[in-house]
Parts: sequence; C-alpha cells; structure tokens
Amino acid sequence: MGEGRPMVAMDPGQEVLLVLIATPGMEDALVDWLLGRDEISGFTTQRLEGHSAAHQHLSIAEQVAGRKRQVMFHLHAPYGVMTALLEALRAEFAGAGLHYWLMPVLGAGTLR
Repeated sequence: MGEGRPMVAMDPGQEVLLVLIATPGMEDALVDWLLGRDEISGFTTQRLEGHSAAHQHLSIAEQVAGRKRQVMFHLHAPYGVMTALLEALRAEFAGAGLHYWLMPVLGAGTLR
C-alpha cells in the first residue's frame, strides 16, 4: 500500500472507514474524482483545522495562527473496495500529500 503503516490482513468484505485529509485547494478535484467512482455510493466532507509540530509544511500565516486549514473526507465500503480505491488515489494524486486512516467498522446502517 505504499508509505504509512503496513496493512493488516482483512477479509475483503469487511466494512471499513477511509478517512482522507487534504488541503482545501484539492477539495474540488477530490470531490469530482470520488463522485466519478462507481464502487462507492457516497462520502462526506468536513472542513477542519490541523495542528502539527512539523512547521516546515506550514506557510508563515499558518505558523503564526498555529493551524492549517484542511478538508476531511469519510468513505465507507468493503475493505477490498477501499484498498483498490487507495491504489487508484495514489496513482491519480501522486505527490499530493494526502493523509489517510483506514479503520474497521463495527457497525453501520440507517436508523429509521
């Protein structure tokens, strides 16, 4: 899976949550790209502020403010779908500095 922690062996059908962190400048491109993917049914986005001790990645204004504006994407699908999606993201957005988490989902559904 490339950089990051090694992936654990999981059942390809196990539901997982993929969290992506991107810069606001990448939001529209990622939204368009994700909307064009047939293997996912939807996703959510959230604007947030990131905090880091790695100041070399912050602009002067961000260093003064002590935070960096970012966008978080949440996607839910089977593990096999998400690992393939991560590989496609890695190819399409190489060098973009996207950060991600991939976590098992213990339960999901719609309350009616």
